[in-house]
Amino acid sequence: MIPVTKASVWKALAPRNMELGPQDAPKVFTHSRLSKGSDDIAWLVLDRADESTNTLSEAVLTELDTAFGDVEGMGAKGLVIRSAKKSGFIAGADIRDFKGVSEAGEVETRMRRAHEIVDRLAALRVPTVAIIHGHCLGGGLEIALACKYRIALGDATLGFPEIRLGLHPGLGGTFRLPALIDPVEAMTMMLTGKTVHAKKAKTLGLVDAVVEERHVENAARAAVAGKMKTERGNWKSGVFALSPARQLAARQMRTKAEKHAPKEHYPAPYRLIDLWEGHGSDANAMQRAEITSFSELLASETAQNLVRVFLLREKLKGAAKGESGIRHVHVIGAGTMGGDIAAWCAARGLRVTLADLDRNVIAKAIGRAAEFYDKKLHSSIERRDALDRLMPDFDGSGAKADLVIEAVVEKADVKRKVFDAIAPKMKKDAILATNTSSIPLEVLREGLASPDRLVGLHFFNPVAKMELVEVVAHDQASKATLDRAHAFCGAIDRLPAAVKSAPGFLVNRALTPYLTEAFAMLDEGTSKETIDRAAEEFGMPMGPIELADRVGLDIGLEVVRMLKDELDDPIPEIPAWLEKKIESGETGRKAGKGLYAYDDNGKPKKASDTPAPGPEMSDRLVLPMLNTCVRCLREGIVEDEETLDGAMIFATGFAPFRGGPMHYARSRGVADIPETLKRLEQQHGPRFAPDNGWDAIRGET
Repeated sequence: MIPVTKASVWKALAPRNMELGPQDAPKVFTHSRLSKGSDDIAWLVLDRADESTNTLSEAVLTELDTAFGDVEGMGAKGLVIRSAKKSGFIAGADIRDFKGVSEAGEVETRMRRAHEIVDRLAALRVPTVAIIHGHCLGGGLEIALACKYRIALGDATLGFPEIRLGLHPGLGGTFRLPALIDPVEAMTMMLTGKTVHAKKAKTLGLVDAVVEERHVENAARAAVAGKMKTERGNWKSGVFALSPARQLAARQMRTKAEKHAPKEHYPAPYRLIDLWEGHGSDANAMQRAEITSFSELLASETAQNLVRVFLLREKLKGAAKGESGIRHVHVIGAGTMGGDIAAWCAARGLRVTLADLDRNVIAKAIGRAAEFYDKKLHSSIERRDALDRLMPDFDGSGAKADLVIEAVVEKADVKRKVFDAIAPKMKKDAILATNTSSIPLEVLREGLASPDRLVGLHFFNPVAKMELVEVVAHDQASKATLDRAHAFCGAIDRLPAAVKSAPGFLVNRALTPYLTEAFAMLDEGTSKETIDRAAEEFGMPMGPIELADRVGLDIGLEVVRMLKDELDDPIPEIPAWLEKKIESGETGRKAGKGLYAYDDNGKPKKASDTPAPGPEMSDRLVLPMLNTCVRCLREGIVEDEETLDGAMIFATGFAPFRGGPMHYARSRGVADIPETLKRLEQQHGPRFAPDNGWDAIRGET
């Protein structure tokens, strides 16, 4: 009997290295290595060179084709495919290869070749096993689906996010996934782009087993030997092999899709539904149609703009790299924003203390956090740990945090009082941040002994959904402070956009003319539903009236007042009726009533019999926003058009299929927009006067 010692127990409990198969005499490729063990099982280990994540470029696929040929000739009795990357299996196609594509025929030729490679994997005469950890997305999942077995680790997430790029799966997913699992579940995964975690994937039949790292090798051997129990097939597959059943389900799918992705703006979901409805019982026909449809979509303006949005996200993520040194966050102000910032940081693994003058407000914030964790965290342990990290601060211990975030009412004098109280108690290297949505940091830093450690971290509501954080710099902020602030955003999975301190910064300054023009239309007698519909038809996720309610009419009013006082921007007068509404407590969705009344689920009650918007209505709303974006570029509030477009998309939801406000301006024509603004100026007044910055932009084209 082997004696059990403390050392042996700790060794058994220690984190395991990844099982990557036999290490003796592998055949080494640029992006992978292939080896065969004494058990005659081949292991193909994917490790794309000079990248932190595996993606499928043409070079990688060509290399896989060579490896599959080697497996056929090496006498292996099975093939195991695994990633050497800590981040996961394969994250999908290399999206950089999609940029600038315009010829569908050229894409179709390349896609046929890619399908031949994946089909070769599917046709191997030996059992094939995909070992999946971390992310397994898009083309990565399609590689896994071409294997006979899929074994997941507990951290695996699987899905098809292509729909967010204006595409549908293009490497066999449209016919292999519905053939494997419940076809309706398969279509839902592809139509929504949502991922499933390992446990859910096992329930669906998408993976055959979920194991811990120490069991990977044995599980792979069992699969190759045919000893792994699988639950394949679904009674619904037989039902949906019949055309009438698919037609009925397809109609329901189109109805759901129209609510979230209008066909005129986002054709991909409807193309996918058409594929399944027309060819769902014939895999070969489905494959041919998938290749053609994917190729046409990729060459479309919508997909190219959404590819641009993906690359904008990657650029912002790139600015969030580095080590922040922040382990403890202290949030002052437990209202909606402060409480939600605290809850998010705790969910992302940070220790968080939350302070407020009113203990009941703290209690409500922690209650909201618990509800959020119940919905979004995947295990009871994760939920428990997140709540353990979120602590009310009644004794001032939070002052010793690495980062202090002020999130109190949007009034400069109140914020300065908070700074005066907390700053002397902070650690010497701690960062003091403000979540102000509009107040220049030059105003807030007055009296601070260390203004170099002050930065703006402007989160957007709702915190859990809006990815962007404006990182606001001022001329006394140190580079170290700004670098750490950007890295902090990366650590909590947010996208930092660097902006300079100025009234309203970038996003709220650009939103203000959009919102105030909506109020002007209300004063003219246009119904709020018609105004919102005009914006939604342009592609906004919600109209300006609903957005104003969502932000909070009281907060919006403070922003507008401050911008009118501090800037020369021509902003319409604040309607008296709006001030009265706020004074009466009708501040928007949070109060249950604002410009709209809200039901118990927080949904606005909208009339359905209002007139359709007129042809110029969207221009009246959107072009003043674009005009202000140009002004912010001219004034140096934001460094470049890409950062601006990313900020407006990820903070406001600006019509993603249009690629961002500046990209839309260039696509529409940088001469056309100033001319349209001049016509609107003649009709509605000087607030539409084109900014001088348009001249510089025209000069660049």
